[in-house]
Amino acid sequence: MVKPTLLVLAAGMGSRYGALKQMDGVGPNREAIIDYSIYDAIRAGFGKVVFVIRESFAAEFREVFSAERFGGRIEVEFVYQELGNLPEGFTVPEGREKPWGTNHALMMAAPVIHEPFAVINADDFYGADAYRVIGDYLSKLGESENDYCMVAYELSKTLSENGTVSRGVCTVSPEGLLESMVERTQIERIADGRIVYHDGGADEELAEDTPVSMNLFGFTPDYFAHAEEYFRTFLQEHGRELKSECYMPSVVNKLIHEGTSTLRVLRSSAQWFGVTYKADREPLVKRIHDLIASGAYPENLWK
Repeated sequence: MVKPTLLVLAAGMGSRYGALKQMDGVGPNREAIIDYSIYDAIRAGFGKVVFVIRESFAAEFREVFSAERFGGRIEVEFVYQELGNLPEGFTVPEGREKPWGTNHALMMAAPVIHEPFAVINADDFYGADAYRVIGDYLSKLGESENDYCMVAYELSKTLSENGTVSRGVCTVSPEGLLESMVERTQIERIADGRIVYHDGGADEELAEDTPVSMNLFGFTPDYFAHAEEYFRTFLQEHGRELKSECYMPSVVNKLIHEGTSTLRVLRSSAQWFGVTYKADREPLVKRIHDLIASGAYPENLWK
């Protein structure tokens, strides 16, 4: 069985949180969320981690998350997402400052990933079981192509008490394959206990166990070609816009709907945590403390 790679999307600065939250210490020894992700990935059998970062903070980031930090337990590589990293024939429109989105970030790793890989957001705490589930699936793919996967979470385990969230709401076939993924915004639990999203002023209810995507996908290397093809079309249609972005779920939906690929929806018992708002940090720190107290993690990850 092959050891899969973990691709960490860390180029975003997290404007709502107001800091480089990928490097914010939330553990007892200033461990970041990324540290717990890497620790869980190593335990799940991943052999390499690739960080997608920006040149503007590369020196600071690389100094913190060097291979030495992880004690040689996993190979580490860095790639860069910059506005000018575009397919031949395309240029950055004057005045554009916003990154091109998660699909573009993923594309940057194509030269260094040649095995099945999982993709995560740097600022999301996915839980050990999620890495175990997706790592086990990816390790058995061998040379297969167009056979992808994702870990779906129950919606109730992904909410914030401090504001609304956006989630990719999934429709899953009886065989466990993804049929569609629709982005729903302004999701929250309201006073009567229901979970709703606000659509044109109306409160549309969602079930507690609705499967949602948290951008924990698993792909084989052939996906990079699909990602670039989609991005070229995106640039032809939206490349002169200053704020449009190209997202992984859009590519996944296209591949599924046209029958090019299938995507297995994996279920996990893990509880997702993230720092969407500043006020989310304290509950996350407490959750990590509780996990350490229960024996799920050592107090110092890398000693």
